[in-house]
Amino acid sequence: MKLIHLSDLHLGKRLNEHNLIDDQRDILQKILRVVDGEKPDAVLIAGDVYDRSVPPAEAVQLLDDFLTRLAGRNLPTFLISGNHDSPERVSFGASLMEASGIHIAPLYSGSVTPVTLSDEFGSVNVYSLPFVKPVHVRECFPDAEITSYTDALRVAVEQMNVPAAERNVLIAHQFVTGNGGAVTPELSDSESVSVGGLDNVDLSVFAPFDYVALGHIHKPQYVGRESVRYCGTPLKYSFSEVRHEKSVTVAELGAKGVLKLHTVPLEPLHEMRELRGTLAEILSRERDDPRADDYFRVILTDEDEIPDAIGKLRTRCPNVLRLEYDNARTRAAARLDAPAALDGRTPVDLFAAFYEQQNSRPMRDEQRRFCEHIMEEIQEATA
Repeated sequence: MKLIHLSDLHLGKRLNEHNLIDDQRDILQKILRVVDGEKPDAVLIAGDVYDRSVPPAEAVQLLDDFLTRLAGRNLPTFLISGNHDSPERVSFGASLMEASGIHIAPLYSGSVTPVTLSDEFGSVNVYSLPFVKPVHVRECFPDAEITSYTDALRVAVEQMNVPAAERNVLIAHQFVTGNGGAVTPELSDSESVSVGGLDNVDLSVFAPFDYVALGHIHKPQYVGRESVRYCGTPLKYSFSEVRHEKSVTVAELGAKGVLKLHTVPLEPLHEMRELRGTLAEILSRERDDPRADDYFRVILTDEDEIPDAIGKLRTRCPNVLRLEYDNARTRAAARLDAPAALDGRTPVDLFAAFYEQQNSRPMRDEQRRFCEHIMEEIQEATA
């Protein structure tokens, strides 16, 4: 069973106020060519199809066209909502699309019904779990003890009654870590996760699955074991991703317990690049650079501010999207503004230390549990 794993399309994304819709249209066309070349049995899209909960019309039209083209290939496609999406908007019309082979996860209601595919080795059950918070799962199972994201996902997975003898695939959109947070995925500036790990989900909850197609983290990587994988974004969405190699992940399930993975590189319409040096050094570079229309972050090392520096740079590189200075003045300012290290402590740990300092005694277990509950509610309200 060959599966194409995508996620975090972020359609409608703007990079430093620059509209990326043409880049996204181009990369979706290239993904379709990958699909045609790989000839998969299904496509999995693991959330954050849009960049915000109310996407612009051009982003909706782009997703509509992409899904229509996948449906025209008679290719089962599975799609879930991520934390950037509105699950209500993403799942609108899901029942109608089912007939065309487009399986969109509904709002979480406590029940996740798998779609079963088959090949020469038997059945493959595909479970689609949209992005969930503890409050969503508690609403469905009020008697369950759910105090964390790991608890919530564990309860959600237990309710699926996953058949151990069969091959099972989960599509999810969460921040997954391993060994109590000791194993964490590599992040970039374009992702939002909570300070202190309040939204961590331990990978142990995914033990019943032969492959976990994850969304949320923008760099392709696995967490703890190869079968729990983030495929990453198809495009670079921040300058912290300059060195990322974007790709499509292809997962091949053989007999039970056999998994092969490979990636197919994706070439963007505009590459993302960084330039460092004085303004004079940068402007003196070759004028016929074929990549001059790429997206640039420019770091000027001039000691003095240069009037209209970005305008001068754009005579050479029209798509300068970010301009910074690295000199004695900015380095001194950075030292003054640098926050104190948190030493990996969670918000609850920090509050407990503050409480003990103020009251000359540690918090009781009951107080700590109450604090954890309040912190969780705050995190859910602001996520």
